[in-house]
Amino acid sequence: MALFKSSNPVFQEKRFQGTVLEGISTGEEMTMKGTMNKFGVLIMLMIGSTLLAWTQFDKGADPKPLMYIGVFGGLAVSLVLAFKMRWASFLAPIFAILEGLFVGSISAMYNYAYPGLPVQAVALTLLVCLVMFLIYRYRIIKVTSKLRTVIVVATSAVALFYLIQWTTYAFTGSAVASSLTSTNTPLSIGFSILMVALASFNLLLNFDTVEKGIEMKAPKYMEWYSGFGLLVTVVWLYLEILRLLSKFKD
Repeated sequence: MALFKSSNPVFQEKRFQGTVLEGISTGEEMTMKGTMNKFGVLIMLMIGSTLLAWTQFDKGADPKPLMYIGVFGGLAVSLVLAFKMRWASFLAPIFAILEGLFVGSISAMYNYAYPGLPVQAVALTLLVCLVMFLIYRYRIIKVTSKLRTVIVVATSAVALFYLIQWTTYAFTGSAVASSLTSTNTPLSIGFSILMVALASFNLLLNFDTVEKGIEMKAPKYMEWYSGFGLLVTVVWLYLEILRLLSKFKD
C-alpha cells in the first residue's frame, strides 16, 4: 500500500521513492527548514515578476501576452520538472517567474475592475494557509487514505475542467461553462466556494507529503521540487479566492 498520495501531481509518492537512499543518512537530505527556505525564494521571485506584469498593465500594455507566456510557459516547465526532478534547483525558479507574469496580469485586471481586491485576496490566502497549517500541525483533520482519494479524484476532475476552459478561451475567445466561473449566480458562487475549499484541503496533503518525503530521506534537490509544488497550490488558492471575492462585488 502506498505510504502517501497527493492530488497535486508534483507530490506523488513515486516522485520521492526514486530518490530515497534506503534510509541511509548522508547529511544532504531534504529538511523542512530547507524546503520552506526554497519555497520562500520562489515566492519572492514570483512577487518580483508579478509586480513587473502589474506595472506593464498600469502603463497601458495589453496583459494577454504576458498572461499567456506565464500560463503556457509555466505548463511547459512543469512538464519538464515532472520527468527531470534533479533540475528543480533552476527550473523551479523559472516556473516561479513565469507564474508571476500570469498572476500579475490577472491581478492587475481584477484590480482595475475592483480596486483593492487583489490585496484582500492575498490577505485571505495567507490566512487560509496559516489555518490549514495549524489544522495539519495539530491533527485537527487527519490526512487519511480515504481523504486523499477523495481529494485526488476531485482535483483531477477540476484540473481537466480548467484545462478545457483555458484551451477553448485561448482559441475561440469563449470558455466552456463560463457561467460557473465568471458570473455571480448562486450556482457560480457555490462553485467558487467549493474550489477554495478543495485548494485548501490540497494544502493538507502537501504538508503531509513534504513531511513524508523528509522521513524517507529524499535528497536535497527535492526541497526545490517540493517548494515548487507548494507554490502551485498556493497560487491556485489565491486565484480561487480572487474569483470568489469578485463575484460578491458584482
